[in-house]
Amino acid sequence: MDTQERQAGTAGGTTPATAPATRRAWIALAVLLLPLLLVSMDVSVLYFAVPFISQDLHPSSTQQLWIFDIYGFVLSGLLITMGALGDRIGRRRLLLTGALAFGAASTLAAYADSAATLIGARAVLGVAGATLMPSTLGLIRNLFPDPAQRSRAIAIWTAVTSGGIAVGPVLSGILLEHFWWGSVFLINLPAMVLLLVLGPVLVPETPRSTAGRFDLASAVLSLAAILPLIYGVKELARNGFQPLPLVAILLGAVFGMLFVRRQRSHPYPLVDPVLVRSRAFSASVAMNVLAMFALVGMAVFVTQYLQLVLAMSTLRAALWSVLPSLLVGGVAPSAAALGRRFGPGPVVAGGFAVMAPGFAVLALLTPHSPLWLLLVAAGLYACGAVGVMSQVSEVVMASAPAERAGAAAGLLESGTELGGALGMALLGSVGTALYRSDIRGLLPAGLPGDLLGRVRDSLGGADAVAGQLPGGLGHGVLAAAREAFTSGLQGAAICAAVLTALGAVLAAVLLRGVRVGTPGSPSVHRGQ
Repeated sequence: MDTQERQAGTAGGTTPATAPATRRAWIALAVLLLPLLLVSMDVSVLYFAVPFISQDLHPSSTQQLWIFDIYGFVLSGLLITMGALGDRIGRRRLLLTGALAFGAASTLAAYADSAATLIGARAVLGVAGATLMPSTLGLIRNLFPDPAQRSRAIAIWTAVTSGGIAVGPVLSGILLEHFWWGSVFLINLPAMVLLLVLGPVLVPETPRSTAGRFDLASAVLSLAAILPLIYGVKELARNGFQPLPLVAILLGAVFGMLFVRRQRSHPYPLVDPVLVRSRAFSASVAMNVLAMFALVGMAVFVTQYLQLVLAMSTLRAALWSVLPSLLVGGVAPSAAALGRRFGPGPVVAGGFAVMAPGFAVLALLTPHSPLWLLLVAAGLYACGAVGVMSQVSEVVMASAPAERAGAAAGLLESGTELGGALGMALLGSVGTALYRSDIRGLLPAGLPGDLLGRVRDSLGGADAVAGQLPGGLGHGVLAAAREAFTSGLQGAAICAAVLTALGAVLAAVLLRGVRVGTPGSPSVHRGQ
């Protein structure tokens, strides 16, 4: 065991005899999963509600984008800060405070009478969400001191997080069939009330970190680093290379370097440099970023393929998207069991090895492929991704001292947000470049010049233009656009397959010999 890994592993420590968790702890986990599910759903719950919100609040195009994006921006920017704050004041206290704020902001959003009010409410939801995600994972670290039980609990946590994003659009569509658009926010209230009632009874408070005063300057620097970085990457994915997003990314990088410098020199840093220098910890965070890069980056293509190539309604596409997620419920516990037997390294490598052929199958799609081919591909890479995420989450939690588990969880979740944003930007750029290259030679003659730019821009633009053209010409434009889009999807899927195959090799090397401790041993150690 090298010095850094010994420091990171023994910092948390374990007692000579780690008592197994009681039934009360598992009930507490069920209570914690309710807000986690809703926070992950809130990322996607607005997919169907936008037309109804537009009719009622009349937002401008810019306001509509901010209604979507402000939640994710604020959430990602505050994860590290809120994780570290929970370590200082108690994770249960932060969790309950966040639940109260989440419920209040959900009510405000549901009854918003203007776009500005809805944007503000979504921003508060992002702040509250940032308190809930690292708090739940950090509390699991204390609820389940036994590594085997903690492994199962983290696997369940991972499955719920992944499933919530897929379920969000479906639940939104069902609610909007019967109620007004505000109902997609009010669904949060029963779970938050339940948490506020049962949390103080079932969830024990965590020991507070004694590592000095909370460093507000580091919190500001982390926010100043992550917010412009996520914003810039998402804008590049949406609008291509433009000066403002590039400046934002550069600004985020500068503040990021200042944040790292302060963590190295400050006596009470938000993120412990010793922990980050641990190969087990840093490699796990990096593997999580890579998995989310491929998973989220390709999710955009799959959604458009279902809706614009296979011509499904939004609700039907969302329902089919949930199907691969059902497999996740069985894979996460299996990955936990395999991790206990063989160690996290082989399981993470195996997860990437399952993701890679999933993306390779995705690269075989054509505009006329049967739906089952897409479902097989999505099932493979979804199962592989959950195996990766559950194991890296376990290593991160085991590596962190118990009093620093919140900050470690916040850093892990920040990597999740960054990986997803990078995947959308870079894989999206690959797909867009291939689409624009191929569409030129596929379009039928006779397309009016004033519409040509919209057709060449994206499949969505071509779909809108095709509806304005005479039958034969419109069908020809749409067929050409679908062919070009599928070509772009194939190129992006090949990139994802190569990257995840590389991830399998890197995981096997970087996590080689790393094992989550057993009772009476360090939290994370190297095999002999």
